[in-house]
Amino acid sequence: MRIGIIGAGGISDTHVRAARAIDGVEIVAVLGHNPQKTAALAASAGAAAYTDLDAFLAHPMDVAAIGSPSGLHAEQAIACVRRGVHVLVEKPLDVTTARIDALLDEAARANVRVGVIFQERLLPEVVDLKTKIDTGALGRPLLISGFVKWYRPPEYYSGSRWRGRPELDGGGVLMNQGIHTIDLLLHLFGPVARVTGRMATRLHDIEVEDTAAALLEFENGALGVVEASTAAYPGFPRRIEVSGTKGSVVHEDPPRPAAVADATPHRRVFEDFIGAVRQGRAPVCDGREGRASVAVIEAIYRSATSGGSETP
Repeated sequence: MRIGIIGAGGISDTHVRAARAIDGVEIVAVLGHNPQKTAALAASAGAAAYTDLDAFLAHPMDVAAIGSPSGLHAEQAIACVRRGVHVLVEKPLDVTTARIDALLDEAARANVRVGVIFQERLLPEVVDLKTKIDTGALGRPLLISGFVKWYRPPEYYSGSRWRGRPELDGGGVLMNQGIHTIDLLLHLFGPVARVTGRMATRLHDIEVEDTAAALLEFENGALGVVEASTAAYPGFPRRIEVSGTKGSVVHEDPPRPAAVADATPHRRVFEDFIGAVRQGRAPVCDGREGRASVAVIEAIYRSATSGGSETP
C-alpha cells in the first residue's frame, strides 16, 4: 500500500510513524509548505519531497494522508480523489460542511474512500464503552458530558501560521481541540437534534474562541454537555462521563508523556482505513460521520451568535 503524506508538521510526523509501523505499507511522497521541514520528513520516511500539489499527485500512490491546516483539507482531498486516490484526513474533515459536501460528492463520483482520523474511537476502553451502550448494559442513555479543559500558551497561536485564524483553523477550541470529544459524544450517543452554545475569547489574542460551552439534545432524548477551553491553566486531562438508567462510566485520558507522542492510536486508524480500501467497506469514521461533528460545531457557533437553539 503506497501512501503519500500531505503536510510536514508535527501531526504528519505522527502519520509517518503510524503508517511505517504497518507491514506492507510504504511512504512514497511527502508534500509540504516549508521546503526544509518537508525534505526532513521525506528523508525520515525514505520518500520523495514535494512543495507542489500537482507534482506530488503525479507520484503513484494509493492513499493520501492529509495533515495540513484544517481549512485546506477539502481542497487538497478533492484534488486527490479526482486522481483516484483514497484520502485519510486528519480531523476536522474541513472547517465547513459546504466544503465537506463538495468533497463527498467528488469521492462518490470517483468511487474512492474518505476516512477521518478520530483515533479515540479505536481506543480499547472506548470500544468497550460503545459496546456497553449499544448492548444496553448501561440502560437507556441519559446524559453524556465531555470536558476539554486545556491550557495553551500564547506562542501556541502566535508561533503558528494557521492556528486561531478563521480561514485556516475554522474556529477556535471547538473546531481544533474539542472536535475529538464532540465526535466521541456523537459516536457513543448518536445524532444531535438541537444545540445551544456560548463562547468567548478569555485569554489569547486570537480571532476565534478559546473558551466554549454547549448543551446538546440528542435525537434519542438524551442530553449532553461540552465544556472546552485552551485557557484553563494549568490544563487537565480530557474527560467523558456517560450515564444511563443502569449504570455510569467515566473515561479520562492518561497523562501524556513528555517524549515524542505515541503513534499507536493513529496506527490503528491507518490499519482500519487500509483494510477498508482493500475490502471495499466503510472505515471506522467515514466522510459522512466526519461531517457530523463539524455540523454540530457550526450549529454551536450559530447559537452563540443568535442566542437561541440551532439545528445541526
